[in-house]
Amino acid sequence: MAQRRPQPARDRGPIEEREPLHPGLEPRPDEPATPTDVDLDLLSRGVKAELRGLSSERAEKVAAHLAAAAELVDVDPALAYAHAEAARRRAARLPVVREAAATTAYAAGEYAAALNEFRALRRMTGSDDFLAVMADCERGLGRPQAALKLIREGLATQPPIAARVELKLVEAGARDALGQRDEAVRLLRQEIEAVGPRGPKAARARLRYYFAELLAGSGDEAGAEQWFGAALRLDPDNETGAAEALAALQGVTIEFDETEDAAEPAAAEDGGTTSVGEPQPAVATQEEPGEGQ
Repeated sequence: MAQRRPQPARDRGPIEEREPLHPGLEPRPDEPATPTDVDLDLLSRGVKAELRGLSSERAEKVAAHLAAAAELVDVDPALAYAHAEAARRRAARLPVVREAAATTAYAAGEYAAALNEFRALRRMTGSDDFLAVMADCERGLGRPQAALKLIREGLATQPPIAARVELKLVEAGARDALGQRDEAVRLLRQEIEAVGPRGPKAARARLRYYFAELLAGSGDEAGAEQWFGAALRLDPDNETGAAEALAALQGVTIEFDETEDAAEPAAAEDGGTTSVGEPQPAVATQEEPGEGQ
């Protein structure tokens, strides 16, 4: 029997989506949809510069997921992490994408994933800037000794004050996790004295806030009240949450008044109420509680 010759393909006209999406562009079933209404201005110039190395289609998707992650990290860290993971799947070689995945995983309490991402980021950049948060991931995973090892690495680089404070805060947390609360208190007291009035106010406020938390956990409510007050004076926007902590110790209920012309709050009595931003100071005038508090 004679063999049939292959017939030339017929031109059947254009076929819509003839080629599948490039690997990595097609979303996974558990992946959040690519946002179409996020503010890309949330992305810094550095982020946008890194994205220029991608194809336009890939860069658009990665940028949308990164912007969504930045927008959501403080209100829904789990969803922010899902968006950052979607970006990572499409651009895992970009440090900015790995940093977004690391920071959102950390915010969502996914410490193992965060630690893996921070390790990758450290290899990619050669930077030690993430050692404090890497150490805190180790602490969160129940490995305080591993956390202390990373902290020693970080302190050996003689970091600036803000970075040093973060390392010392994690060190105190690791010591507390090891059952060494007195040592944790000593470490933060020593760091407060060493830093003095130097460094960013935000770092100094965090140092005082966590020192106050340790004192409260040790049963020293009077000392905790004074140091929460010291943190609040350095943190008038209450980023640390010192106002709520101070109010809880004083038996005060905080109420949020969203009216435009709210009346001036009256001085709170014991067990009374006061408005946010008007906590009753534990120490009247000095910037810090006195030594030995």
